[in-house]
Amino acid sequence: MRALRTPDDRFADLPGFPWAPRYADVGGLRMAYVADGPADGAPVLLLHGEPTWSFLYRKVMRVLADAGLRVIAADMIGFGRSDKPAEMSDHSFARHVEWMRALAFDALGLTGLTLVGQDWGGLIGLRLVAEHPDRFARVVAANTGLPTGDQPMPDVWLRFREVVQTAPALSVSRLVQSGCQTTLPPAVLAAYDAPFPDESFAAGVRAMPGLVPTTPDDPASAANRAAWRQLSTWDKPFLVAFSDRDPITGAMEPVLREAVPGAAGLDHPVLKGAGHFLQEDAGEQLGQVIADFIRASPAPG
Repeated sequence: MRALRTPDDRFADLPGFPWAPRYADVGGLRMAYVADGPADGAPVLLLHGEPTWSFLYRKVMRVLADAGLRVIAADMIGFGRSDKPAEMSDHSFARHVEWMRALAFDALGLTGLTLVGQDWGGLIGLRLVAEHPDRFARVVAANTGLPTGDQPMPDVWLRFREVVQTAPALSVSRLVQSGCQTTLPPAVLAAYDAPFPDESFAAGVRAMPGLVPTTPDDPASAANRAAWRQLSTWDKPFLVAFSDRDPITGAMEPVLREAVPGAAGLDHPVLKGAGHFLQEDAGEQLGQVIADFIRASPAPG
């Protein structure tokens, strides 16, 4: 496939994001990630969603690194500093799962892992947890889910999908701002636009909403149903940390709490006053929730 690579100078002077990029080869594409914290700390994999990148986790990363954790925030293929396949048809749910698997396990060799997944970071991450359960010690699901196409998606999400797929020109920063309760400064908005110098770089942004299963026979439905069967037996710690102002994923919060055995008996926080991108609206609080959760649920052995 033909892939584009955003010039490095687009990422100069990122506010509050001092980490140098690191790179790994995943199936012939270059995937970017940033890392912080001690090399021997318990590993935490932070997965972003549509249409953001690892920059979204800058407030969370500081809290986790200060807590002595090894934190890794990846850029999905098509986003951030990662390579961007040029055609919408280059993107599939299965490919994104495989690209992230290749980074986490083949390139980085992560085990005893805590997954933190928000938006598509949960769709991809929960598939990884279900398909490679021995690699993971615990999960934090934040404003996310794992649709199978067997239940209708909310109208607000269907409108979002329509906008992303049909708008003559996309403003990624506007999409991010619409998912936040706080007003983002111009430099932060510019950081969300940085990966996409022009429309040719945005195939991933355009494609991702269409990859969410909305019918029972969607290409990803069977694999997602299989993942739910595995998650219904998952008894390791599973924290559901949603915000209270996200109409897109809010309905998934009780489903995750009730369906996953590892969620039983935990005090699942609700982050007040935060929107879909709770990392922007309540990043430090989310970081503390994650750090406290890991501290309270040490991995066996």
